[in-house]
Amino acid sequence: MSRARFPRTARLLHQAEFRRVFQQAERSADSCFTVLARSNDAGAARLGLAISVRRAGNSVQRNRLKRIIRESFRRHREQLPAVDLVVMARPAAAAADAARLRASLERHWERLTQRCGSC
Repeated sequence: MSRARFPRTARLLHQAEFRRVFQQAERSADSCFTVLARSNDAGAARLGLAISVRRAGNSVQRNRLKRIIRESFRRHREQLPAVDLVVMARPAAAAADAARLRASLERHWERLTQRCGSC
């Protein structure tokens, strides 16, 4: 198994990249997360995080969510199609345990792989 990495090229860094995803995206939502996806020309999946204070509380909770999301993305990146993903937390995510969050993200990755595989 290759090492799961999260290089700079696997991140959405600019406001224009986020805006492009928000404008026209495939959506997957549950009680913990809303994940938006839009095909890209980069040739690989890229991740952007939109974890607000309003949804996830204090910085400790927000950083915990970000770590779990990045870890899940790194592990599944090779199986994902060439899409830009923006993950947004919902209020239930702050109180959920790590196992529930990982399971939620895995379901999102599967759904979006099926939906966006031919985008």
